[in-house]
Amino acid sequence: MGLTSFVKMFMPKDRVFYGLFEEVAVVLAEMASVFTAAVNENDAVKRSNLLKGLEELEHRNDEITHKIFIELGRNFITPFDREDIHALATSLDDIADFIWAAAKRITNYSIEDSDEITKGFANIITRSINSLNKAVRELRDMKDLRSITESCVMINSLENEGDELLDKAMMQLFTAAIDPLEVIKKKDLYEMLEIVTDKCEDAANVIESIIIKYA
Repeated sequence: MGLTSFVKMFMPKDRVFYGLFEEVAVVLAEMASVFTAAVNENDAVKRSNLLKGLEELEHRNDEITHKIFIELGRNFITPFDREDIHALATSLDDIADFIWAAAKRITNYSIEDSDEITKGFANIITRSINSLNKAVRELRDMKDLRSITESCVMINSLENEGDELLDKAMMQLFTAAIDPLEVIKKKDLYEMLEIVTDKCEDAANVIESIIIKYA
């Protein structure tokens, strides 16, 4: 083995990990966009096709996350702690999993009407993921720490909005004259959507931890 090849073995693989995390962030943004389009689509067939399309995006996210774990086992030197890389990859993957889980509930429960609560959650999730996308991209060089921090603060604030929206949804469900079966369906869907905002906050917390350690 030549000296150059030997040295490359111990070079940080920043571009590998940062690039993969950025790919995940792009997929999440696409999932949020598709989900939002679906819940705002009045045509039942088009809405169903959009929701089903999220499965492919969720699988794509799984594949990228798997690549991150492979690189984690392959590389001796990483841009930041292996535990942090694992935590960030896992938290981002959770977001995709729960968006897909929410989409499946709409389809499996045959929820035909997209109410304002569902649309409200879609809006919060989209804004959260957009902020997360920005924070992930800034991790590459950590030159704009203020921007990363502001993005994380925004995600935390949006998670609070999600909590408030869930409270509002529960009050509406249990005070209105709604079929009990519909109450169960909607309650499960709303809680799943609120979990998505929690998972966005979890990812933001991991990013904040990383910049505190390495900035």
